[in-house]
Amino acid sequence: MSGRILGLDPGERRIGVALSDPLGIIAQPYAVIDLRSQNLAKELKRIIAEEDVITIVIGLPVSLDGAERTAAARAREFASKVAAATGLAPVFADERFTTSVAEAALLEGDVRRAHRRDVVDKVAAAVMLQGYLDRLAYENEESPGDSS
Repeated sequence: MSGRILGLDPGERRIGVALSDPLGIIAQPYAVIDLRSQNLAKELKRIIAEEDVITIVIGLPVSLDGAERTAAARAREFASKVAAATGLAPVFADERFTTSVAEAALLEGDVRRAHRRDVVDKVAAAVMLQGYLDRLAYENEESPGDSS
């Protein structure tokens, strides 16, 4: 791999942003894009250029039974906007429980409530992206290589 993977956890007002290391092994919280004060397309283009992003992963909120409802439709619409703005076709990753996991990790880390509100979106994006990276690594392990 020769570039980073960008993870986006879309919300109605804020977009959590996470970034992988160059090898695509570890996800880290990166930023929160506040849609009320920042231009999404401009911010994404800046991040992609500065961080050498080659893939975008967007969290897809599906219900516990796997069905896609209103939130998933909004995520797919968001993905279309991201593709139009960046020229990169996003892939989706299941984001069930990512905010809950992020909240729990922040609580365990004794992060104060006011600061949790500021960082939970980017931590949730990192949880979602890490799940995607882990699944990718597992699938690559499972597929047999060229044994010649």
